[in-house]
Amino acid sequence: MEEKKENQEQQGRKFNFNYDKYYRILLVIPIIILLASLIYLGTFYSQHRDILYKDVSLSGGTSITVNGEIDQSQLEEPLKAKFPDVSFTKLEDITSRKEIALIIESSASPEELKPEIEKILGYELNEENSSTEFTGAALSQNFYKQLITALIISFILMSIVILILFRTFIPSVAVIFAVFADVAIPLVIVDILGIKISAAGIAAFLMLIGYSVDTDILLTSRAIKSTEGSLNTRIFGAFKTGFFMTLTALAAVLPAFFLFTGLPDTFRQIFLILAIGLFADIFNTWLTNASIIKWYCEKKGIK
Repeated sequence: MEEKKENQEQQGRKFNFNYDKYYRILLVIPIIILLASLIYLGTFYSQHRDILYKDVSLSGGTSITVNGEIDQSQLEEPLKAKFPDVSFTKLEDITSRKEIALIIESSASPEELKPEIEKILGYELNEENSSTEFTGAALSQNFYKQLITALIISFILMSIVILILFRTFIPSVAVIFAVFADVAIPLVIVDILGIKISAAGIAAFLMLIGYSVDTDILLTSRAIKSTEGSLNTRIFGAFKTGFFMTLTALAAVLPAFFLFTGLPDTFRQIFLILAIGLFADIFNTWLTNASIIKWYCEKKGIK
């Protein structure tokens, strides 16, 4: 037991030598990234009157799934000439990787889109070889507003719980700041990639709030409430535990995204957003939040 404690203290002293020297510098990097992200989102909103690209489930439109192996290039050019916002998604069998369907989406009505597809393919689309879904713009917009409201309410409730849990302003704000950055940064990246977010994508951002707050609570609790070992030893111990938690989550979502390419885009979108958010959480928790907490503890004389 004594040997284990001595090893922890040695690790803490080693960590102390490097961390005390650079932690204020490390704090600056994620803050610059977040500020750049907010500027990008502001510019994006001024151009698109929204903070993300929406698919037909959130903006309204038609989704036609054509079964079988379809030559996408045959459809792409003529359809884009008439429907500039048209998008294509291939569905593959997970085991054989054989194409089983092609999903075509556009804001146009089924009466406009379907005849054009039939004309290019040279045969009629019926219930046996295809399926058609249409979502009205008003219904989709209302659904989108409800999802965004749920996301905002979740964030507010999380913030209230954090304030009640720690009952100190700066540590609580540090946690809230880190969680906010974990949501904002993936949002910017999916916008840059031009990904159209579905209802499942909004749900992924909701999940990120839960994933992100775990490591931040772990760090803040160990640093402020624990008295075992030095401050740097406690931060380093929290880092080892929290980093392993994040790597475990990444080990679950990344293989699913890269290996199961035959899954519908809604599932892969969830995996992608979670993966980006978890990578962002590594920086926002262990650079930003940890630096703020250390600064706070030093000011308050917590050792």
